[in-house]
Amino acid sequence: MQAPAVQLDVPSLIQLRESELEEARNLQLSLLPNAPLCVAGTEFSSRFRAAAAVGGDFLDYFHLSDKRIGIYLGDVVGKGLSAAMYAALTVGTLRGIHKTGCPPMTVLSTLNRRLRTRTVAGRYSAVQYAVYDPESRELLYANAGLPRPIHFSGSSCCEVGQGGLPSGLFDDAQYDQYSVTLAPGDAILFLTDGLIEAHDPRREEFGSARVMEICREHLHSSSEALLTRLFSAVDEFSGHAAPQDDITAALLRAT
Repeated sequence: MQAPAVQLDVPSLIQLRESELEEARNLQLSLLPNAPLCVAGTEFSSRFRAAAAVGGDFLDYFHLSDKRIGIYLGDVVGKGLSAAMYAALTVGTLRGIHKTGCPPMTVLSTLNRRLRTRTVAGRYSAVQYAVYDPESRELLYANAGLPRPIHFSGSSCCEVGQGGLPSGLFDDAQYDQYSVTLAPGDAILFLTDGLIEAHDPRREEFGSARVMEICREHLHSSSEALLTRLFSAVDEFSGHAAPQDDITAALLRAT
């Protein structure tokens, strides 16, 4: 015997939708750091801003058993509860890999392979994974589809590596690995594409050139000051409109 169909009026549907969005926000916030990273000789700051509609950005940092630091951030295609759930799947899969101490390129290859064994139609995730050694100040890094990180060094800054294919999209995706050794005072900026793709009322994108310009103007600013300037510049550019995508940025500095 079939159960009778449940009829929902408009206010009930709105309430259900708001409840789902709140669940998505709570799930997404659980995929972000809940405490600062405290490592001698290393400064790490991050900033996250959710879109009006919930998206799927995630970020975390952690200690590996050999005293190195693991860092990942990512952005799931789409918005809403389904995107937050796929982000949770990606992070759960990633956390089962990174503790093995594998190189970043291997971690992303394994992540892609495992996501492809449990494909979700229309879903994939852009991910960056890096391992930093505070003693040697060497950073190993691989990218699966996010904007390239920016390396601050002395009086200049430049993008590092290439983009790569998003995780969970193609069976045969391969990832390159890049190495950067930071001098004292050097920094690496990681960011998701929500910052670059923010647009003004004329639909012009903020763009990577503006990000680089701000980075050059704040080469010697504190991590918090730089992130504050980046986010305020996006607000000014967009006319303080609500973001259409999550914006996540993180800055690692060798002090």
